[in-house]
Amino acid sequence: MGLFQAFDISASGMTAQQFRADIISENLANLNTTRTEDGTTYRRKIVSFAEKGNDTFERYLTEATRRGSHVGNGVKVTGVYEDDSTDFIMEYDPSHPDADENGYVSYPNVNIVTEMTNLIDANRAYEANITAFNASKSMAQAGLQIGK
Repeated sequence: MGLFQAFDISASGMTAQQFRADIISENLANLNTTRTEDGTTYRRKIVSFAEKGNDTFERYLTEATRRGSHVGNGVKVTGVYEDDSTDFIMEYDPSHPDADENGYVSYPNVNIVTEMTNLIDANRAYEANITAFNASKSMAQAGLQIGK
């Protein structure tokens, strides 16, 4: 693995986790949004990741048998999806402007505990990528000092 590849891998991880934190913040900001621009209740959003590159399994297998291991290329965001698996939170409030005919209001399927836990997880992953980046930087600086 090249020196700059290590920097790229850490940087891609930091970028991905920053994006994840932004989406979590959007979920928290819309905790009480009962009507979006299209007239529906806000749905929680989830970010998905995948390894960078379009490598095939055959290439990984060949590389692993030849070198004994595989070095990745970093991470990328593959999409932002709405959480359709959890239901909206129904609350009885007949005076609310978005109440249905039975007096119930649909609140977003955002759970503050889940979102805060995911935010802590994204923060820790971001910090881990910073640590890896700084370790790579320290190794590069130590390598440059050998030439003195």
